[in-house]
Amino acid sequence: AGANAALGRGLGHPLWATMISLAVSAICVVPVMLALRVSGPSIAGLADQPKWIWIGGIVGVVYITAALLLAPKLGAAIFMTAVIAGQILASLAIDYFGLVGFQAKPLTLPRLIGAAVVVAGVLVMQGPSLWRLTQSGT
Repeated sequence: AGANAALGRGLGHPLWATMISLAVSAICVVPVMLALRVSGPSIAGLADQPKWIWIGGIVGVVYITAALLLAPKLGAAIFMTAVIAGQILASLAIDYFGLVGFQAKPLTLPRLIGAAVVVAGVLVMQGPSLWRLTQSGT
């Protein structure tokens, strides 16, 4: 997040850093695919896939852009802990509703307690900043 934030400042806008980051990722995966001899995809097979498969790219752009904008303001520890908490909460929802190809799984007390502990960790880490915000009236 820090490297991309610096790149965004250097390029004049965070979205340029998002684009560069994704382009570098695409360039870096090509040699790996060549080394592993990954065959090309079937265009017909791609057309037969459910429409939600494209969400990964959208979420990637949102994540990288959010990291560029929020990590410098929140700090690395708070930002990454909040990301992990968000991932855990999202995974509970994905499992519960059986989204994006996953089989539905019930919410259990241990899973809910685990998620609550992580969210509580974010609040504890961010506590002093939240306290200042509530005291300043903003």
